[in-house]
Amino acid sequence: MMLTDKEMLAIAERFVRRIVDKNIEPIILLEEIIKKNYGNIYRYQSKEFLLTRDFNKALGGNAPFLVEKKTGRVVTFASAMSLENNVKAYENGTMGKSLDLYWYPDEDRFDYK
Repeated sequence: MMLTDKEMLAIAERFVRRIVDKNIEPIILLEEIIKKNYGNIYRYQSKEFLLTRDFNKALGGNAPFLVEKKTGRVVTFASAMSLENNVKAYENGTMGKSLDLYWYPDEDRFDYK
C-alpha cells in the first residue's frame, strides 16, 4: 500500500520537529514539495525567518529530505550536495552512508540502512 500525500506530509512534519531545536518552530515549504513516483521531497525553514526574513533566525544545514511513498521512511539528503545530485544518488543507489541517513518514523530511530 502506498502512502498518500497527506500521510507523507504528516511524516515530514514529525521529522522536522524531531530534528530541529525545540525552541524553533519549523515549517514545511508546501509550495516547494517535489513529487516523485517513489515519494515526496520536502524543504523546511524556521517560521520566524519566514515571517521576518532575519537571517539570524534562519536554519542552517537544513537540506531537503525525501519521504518514501512505499515505506514512510525518511531519507536525509547531504547538505553539501545539490538537490539534483542527492536525487541522482538516491535513484542509482550510490548515497553515502551515514548513521542518520534514514529515519524510521514508526520506531523513531535513525539508521544507516
